[in-house]
Amino acid sequence: MRGWKFSRRDIIKGSAALAASAYAAPIRAQAPASEAVTPALVEAAKKEGKVVWYTSVDLPVAEKIAKAFEARYPGVAPRVERSGAERVFQRIGQEYGSRIYAADVVNSSDAAHFIVWKRDGLLAPYVPEDVAKHYPADHKDADGMFATWRAWLSVIGYNTDLVKREDAPKSFADLLDPKWTGKIVKAHPGYSGTILTATFQMARDLGWEYFEKLAKQKIMQVQSSADPPKKLSLGERAVMADGNEYNMFLLKESGRPVEIVYPTEGSPLIIGPNGIFKNAPNPNAARLFQSWMFTIEAQQMAIEIGGLRSFHALAKEKPGRKPLKEIKLMKDDAAAVEKQGEDIKARYTQLFRV
Repeated sequence: MRGWKFSRRDIIKGSAALAASAYAAPIRAQAPASEAVTPALVEAAKKEGKVVWYTSVDLPVAEKIAKAFEARYPGVAPRVERSGAERVFQRIGQEYGSRIYAADVVNSSDAAHFIVWKRDGLLAPYVPEDVAKHYPADHKDADGMFATWRAWLSVIGYNTDLVKREDAPKSFADLLDPKWTGKIVKAHPGYSGTILTATFQMARDLGWEYFEKLAKQKIMQVQSSADPPKKLSLGERAVMADGNEYNMFLLKESGRPVEIVYPTEGSPLIIGPNGIFKNAPNPNAARLFQSWMFTIEAQQMAIEIGGLRSFHALAKEKPGRKPLKEIKLMKDDAAAVEKQGEDIKARYTQLFRV
């Protein structure tokens, strides 16, 4: 890992043959067999006593998931290390460059990270039983290196105390109306994997001309995709141009004055894989944690208390939320995000100077 650079431009040299998604074509002749949780694995995990999870999911959600795991497997204490996806990626690069191996399991809202980690040999193959049985092929890596632990959308939203339903924006194009000048909050692709992925999809489908116009709307610029929903809830801005759907669900269901808008042009789809690192300091606890995270128990919890979406075949959407099948989606393309990521961040930063 000596000399490893952290920008995508440097990291992806020679990666033109990558497949058109994070779930690349198999390298091995045969994918690894799935593994069930056994008493021996549980005991080995308890001897290690902990598991370290790097994640970009909002901290309150991550902590609830971690506590539920510990309740299921007492004696294995999860430690959550939460940051924006792009910061998680940089941190792991710095740690591995210094031969520091701290992370056991990693989750990122930028699926492109797993293309890099897999290609550079940082991930360990491990296929939980539920992944093998209940997940579609396009949401699990053919070599067993990772699978989609969570999914969600980047959405528009508004504060219902400040904006009437009939006046609310219904599309990305509506956000360009002069009446929203100085009233919009937006997250940053340089920090958030959700927003980097969403920015790629929107620039591809709407053109960079859209962002050039949006940048003239006197945007409140924040970092995480969790920030716009919170600013909206507090009434600091009337409308959000992007932000994660799951925080909006949680805020609305807790009685806060927010409402989700699924834009007519389509909502960017975001997937967040989980994978085990090859140099995990607690490998048995890592496998136990990875297995549990993909069970219907954990997936349904992520839906119910986390506001997330799941591709587990047995998962059920929470009543009152718009089903994914009824929403027009923009298409995700992790391989393209990996190749274009640094250019996207640079171009965006040039337009939205704070």
